[in-house]
Amino acid sequence: MSEKQEILTQESFRDSVATISAEGKRNFINPKKPKGKLYNLRSMFSVFYLVVFFTLPFIKVHDEPLLMINILQRKFILFGMIFWPQDFFIFAIGLITFIVFVILFTVVFGRIFCGWACPQTIFMEMVFRKIEYLIDGDSTQQKLLKKQAWNGTKIRKRVLKFVIFFVLSFIIANFFLAYIISMDQLLNYITHPAANTGTLISLLVFTCVFFFVYWWFREQACIVVCPYGRLQGVLLDKNSIVVAYDYKRGEPRGKLGREATHKIKETEDDCKCVDCKGDGACKDLVKKFEVVELKGDCIDCHACVKVCPTGIDIRNGTQLECVNCTACIDACDAIMTSVHKPEGLIRYASENSIQEGVQLRFTRRIKAYTAVLCLLIALLAFLLVSRTDLDATLMRTAGMTYTSLPDGRISNLYNLKLANKTHLDIPVTLKLENVPGEIQMIKQGKTIVKKEDYTNFQFFVKLDRNQLKGWKTTLQIGLYDSTKKIKTITAKFIGPENYN
Repeated sequence: MSEKQEILTQESFRDSVATISAEGKRNFINPKKPKGKLYNLRSMFSVFYLVVFFTLPFIKVHDEPLLMINILQRKFILFGMIFWPQDFFIFAIGLITFIVFVILFTVVFGRIFCGWACPQTIFMEMVFRKIEYLIDGDSTQQKLLKKQAWNGTKIRKRVLKFVIFFVLSFIIANFFLAYIISMDQLLNYITHPAANTGTLISLLVFTCVFFFVYWWFREQACIVVCPYGRLQGVLLDKNSIVVAYDYKRGEPRGKLGREATHKIKETEDDCKCVDCKGDGACKDLVKKFEVVELKGDCIDCHACVKVCPTGIDIRNGTQLECVNCTACIDACDAIMTSVHKPEGLIRYASENSIQEGVQLRFTRRIKAYTAVLCLLIALLAFLLVSRTDLDATLMRTAGMTYTSLPDGRISNLYNLKLANKTHLDIPVTLKLENVPGEIQMIKQGKTIVKKEDYTNFQFFVKLDRNQLKGWKTTLQIGLYDSTKKIKTITAKFIGPENYN
């Protein structure tokens, strides 16, 4: 093969996608079952992840779910705190924080989220793929089963896998719905299916979507649908931490054999003395021996390719399809150990650390970005903690100015809208803070704002004429829960312009 042909062959991976065949058809990936330290660590994290996912909908605080995102009713509960449309500014800041967090996190740590915490990867690789290994066997057995003629064994395995995948998809769809409408509401729908036909149909639709993704679509969700992988191209730089192949150590590749991997090259230093005639007889001439490497550590076994769930060759560099699942790291480390070479030929590294031949270091840039991430999380946490439990909107009644009372005082009528964001009823008392006067509620009795509800009140504010400071006077009204002050709201009091 000529040098030009070799270069074209090495670059051909850029002209094709591993999941598409030369004929343009879908090329199904049957990765070899991974094993190793990182895979075991991912499995343990996945167990924790799944336990949290399937138990959170059952956890309640004050008879409300711990976590609920009810888009239909515009009601959101995060770790027991209720958020209503009035808290949209917190949601907006949270969304901006999340976007900045994703950008900075990806710039520093690459796509570690995709391989370790993304629900798609967790369910596909740690649940459905493991079930597939149990039923169909490892990569080789799966390929043979696919080519095998239909018989009793193949039918039994296909039906068993189909039923298990569909049931799991149904369970996952139910739990995702529980995060939207709460587990209590979901159980009510399940026990009364006839009265909730629409919900049941929606649930079956989502079940079919999940089943389609995990049965057929698989890695295409990461490659084709998910925008995060495409953002990788503009977010990563040469200092980002990614799953990378150490080409300086691994190249040139060569099959494992008995041939020599090094040769000794004799070199001579030029003599620096004045009397040297250049005939090689100078006593100051120093001979050196240089070790020239003929073959790198990569033995071209393709173990990293065989375990990749997206079918790429990590030795070609960082690619859109790579989800940083670390399966190639475990596979390569196992091979390196078996051939008595150091591990880490494929590892978490940055392009610059490999090019410079140094270990990955937490540079000032990485530390600075990490500090910014921590500050963003702290800011969002502060906004959540400092959020008031009672939202108040105070306005003067539309179409009315002021009323002159028989005793000479001036009164204004106000509408007060209160939103209780807590799990408890709140009795509210109103007091004038900055001027002496009287507040008279139109509806007699205790002013109680029901839990997780809106309440409207109307009341008069009555002031002496000598308290007015022009035709508009600013009032400060305190909202009290029994004896504890909740917040202060302001209002404009209208009076006659020639009050003096």
